[in-house]
Amino acid sequence: MHLLLVILFFLEAQFCVQSSDSSSPAGENLATNGLPFPWSKVRLPSYIVPVHYHLLIHPNLTTLRFNGSVKIEIDVKNNTNWVVLHSKNLKIFTATVLDEHEAHLSDKVLSVLEYPSHEQIAIFSPKILTSGEKYFLYLEFGAPLSDGFYGFYKSTYKTKAGETRVLASTHFEPTSARMALPCFDEPIFKANYTVRIRRGPSHIALSNMPLEQTVEIGNGLFEDQFEVSVRMSSYLLAFIVCDLRSVSGMTITIYAVPEKWHQTHYALEAALRLLEFYEQYFNILYPLPKLDLIAIPDFQAGAMENWGLTTYRETSLLYDPDISSASDKLWVTMVIGHELAHQDHFLDTCFGAIGRDSLNSSRPISSLAENPAQIEEMFDTVSYDKGACILHMLRNFLTNEGFQSGIIRYLRRFKYSNARNEDLWDSLIKVYLKKMMYTWTLQKGIPLITVKRQGRKLYIGQERFLKIVLPDDPSCYLWHIPLTYKTSHSDYEMKHILTTKSDVLTLDEEVDWVKLNSDMNGYYIVHYDEEGWNALTELLRINHTALSFKDRASLIHNAFQLVTAGRLSLNRALDLIGYLKSETHNVPLLQGLGYLQSFYKMIEKRNIADITHNLKTYILQYFRDVIDKQSWSDDGMVSDRRLREEVLSLACDFDYPPCLEKAKHLYNSWVESNGAISLPTDVSETVYMVGAQDDSGWAYLLEKYGVSMCETEKSKFLSALASSKDSEKLSRLLQLGINGTLIKTQNLPSLIYLVAKNPVGHFLAWDFVKKHWDELVEKFPLGSFGIRNIIVGTVTQFSSTEELREVEDFFKSITEQVSELRVIQVATENVEKNIMWLSRNLETMRTWLQQRLN
Repeated sequence: MHLLLVILFFLEAQFCVQSSDSSSPAGENLATNGLPFPWSKVRLPSYIVPVHYHLLIHPNLTTLRFNGSVKIEIDVKNNTNWVVLHSKNLKIFTATVLDEHEAHLSDKVLSVLEYPSHEQIAIFSPKILTSGEKYFLYLEFGAPLSDGFYGFYKSTYKTKAGETRVLASTHFEPTSARMALPCFDEPIFKANYTVRIRRGPSHIALSNMPLEQTVEIGNGLFEDQFEVSVRMSSYLLAFIVCDLRSVSGMTITIYAVPEKWHQTHYALEAALRLLEFYEQYFNILYPLPKLDLIAIPDFQAGAMENWGLTTYRETSLLYDPDISSASDKLWVTMVIGHELAHQDHFLDTCFGAIGRDSLNSSRPISSLAENPAQIEEMFDTVSYDKGACILHMLRNFLTNEGFQSGIIRYLRRFKYSNARNEDLWDSLIKVYLKKMMYTWTLQKGIPLITVKRQGRKLYIGQERFLKIVLPDDPSCYLWHIPLTYKTSHSDYEMKHILTTKSDVLTLDEEVDWVKLNSDMNGYYIVHYDEEGWNALTELLRINHTALSFKDRASLIHNAFQLVTAGRLSLNRALDLIGYLKSETHNVPLLQGLGYLQSFYKMIEKRNIADITHNLKTYILQYFRDVIDKQSWSDDGMVSDRRLREEVLSLACDFDYPPCLEKAKHLYNSWVESNGAISLPTDVSETVYMVGAQDDSGWAYLLEKYGVSMCETEKSKFLSALASSKDSEKLSRLLQLGINGTLIKTQNLPSLIYLVAKNPVGHFLAWDFVKKHWDELVEKFPLGSFGIRNIIVGTVTQFSSTEELREVEDFFKSITEQVSELRVIQVATENVEKNIMWLSRNLETMRTWLQQRLN
């Protein structure tokens, strides 16, 4: 299923984001020196196009500053005196316009106007730049290396001896190339790049292309000169100066800090296999002469697909077989697969997309984004996960072969150029396809299919599925939906395209049951009438293997989603999962268990003692056989190991005595060996969490966190530390996170979330966010993954009207900052959803549990 994420890379900039040409209000576009700025729009003018950048960059890893120069060959489309381009936080020392012979057009020093609100600068040429002529724009500039995770920024790591070392790395997606060099920083302005990097003798320099030559220039400096790049957008440019170590195979090289070099070998093996698969599937050879994958010690996202130089968070690239779990290995494999082409959990991917898309605050895949913060927000669940799910639905509709040939045609036709979403649909040949796919990309939301069976007839309807129905009428939406279904009397999948609000299907014969959306290949929720749900519940009870594991998991998912929306009673959904004692596949088992656990966590935070106790008792009784058969080892297939990890974590969290006893024994043995013995990797986090519940265990884990050289191990330590029921310890952790020394700043969003989901820590985390809001937005730009995870991670823990009012009041107090951020709507709507769930279902849950336990 990584294939669908791969395809999203080629669509990403144009398929998911349509930037607006909106202007600033008239009269507000004054430069910093008070003079009128010659351009009022957020988007750059199209009358000057970059052709080739000649970039020299010199980072000083002692002073933590960089200087550079860039000579940009430009193509002038209309006569003009002005060149407008992007620059952010750069000091421009010199600006000159040269003719095609590189002679100065003016003897005067050209002034540079700055317009920070649009992150633009303008250079005035006294001599008109004539359409059709060739010119060069030459600029010299400098700035401090950024303290954050964007632009050209500093990253640090500690050796085992405790020495702090510095490297400089870039991250430009989506709009941060302008922080490293003046440039035309929009995807449409593709150009070639020739990069030169100056460095000291103890470092290496890397960029998108292979090294052409190294020249010693004196004063202990070397200049690495790289080959000319292919035409590409500015956000794909990358360069790094570091002292990392590598392992290579064929055209692929993996880099990591020297003392983590041994953790690179799995990444190399996976990258080689995945690249070979992509080349065969797309029938397109990898177009660059080399591919570097580099683990950056400080990195906010999971990875970034810079052409030829892919950057990763260490947990997304490095794998230590003695420490990392099966889930860690799976994550590394998925991230490498996603970023290589840009590139099993596919059901979870679609379930996650549905969770976001069933809120009023969702958006169409193809949406307007006007400023950098809004563009940053577009890299979200809707773009990636929903995008992958509708492509998967499309592939199922077209057949694998038809889909593959169309994608190959599309990639070849738009190689090194920009495309719009209709270009993909046109490449897939089907005349009807464009009209169908527009219903999926140009309107937000997910369809709800209602099904009523009478004899041989199926009465089908569609509307928008919403967890909270507001005045935005769900019935106004219409999709063209490729339906699939199976019945008790069919061994094959049947198909039908629903293009109207309702339709009637006639079966060949009367059947005992019908299941729509075979294998969850379609992106829609299905709601059956009472007879339909009864038939499927009975089928699962007597012969659950009559449905595939994907169908079983999707039935569970759909049922509980409908409960949240108030369309299905909770007791009916709970009765549906009554068959899980007989379930042997981890996907439906974890799906059902996950819903019960999420209900428990929400009710626990509301301090509703009787239901909390009874639900915990029911889960432990009902799933005791599944828990007891888990071994405390790393044996089995990946799916078995993931089940073990989740189930034993839940059992110990619920204070199941056999689980606690085993975990404490393993923890004590590990401590007695001073960490020398290896714990089973799949259960190590559970063991640490049990150990962290007393003072000495917590202190020991914090000490181990400080010296560990494995980021996946450190993430497990951090989860355990944040599970403490001592609020003072949680406060100390948060303070360490904001300080950014022992706990790196990149891990602060996940730390805040870990504390927030702890029933002792959810108010603590929220108060911390309010108190440190200004510091947080300095570290993580508005719209970034970090800020979104902080907001959603804290706010969505709430479930009362008082808490909702407090959240709304806080965001009103900073409305100037966050008014245009969609994540605020997403977070508050999730609180409303929680409030509504409790009001609808709490008494039903109480009664149902009492009946089952009695």
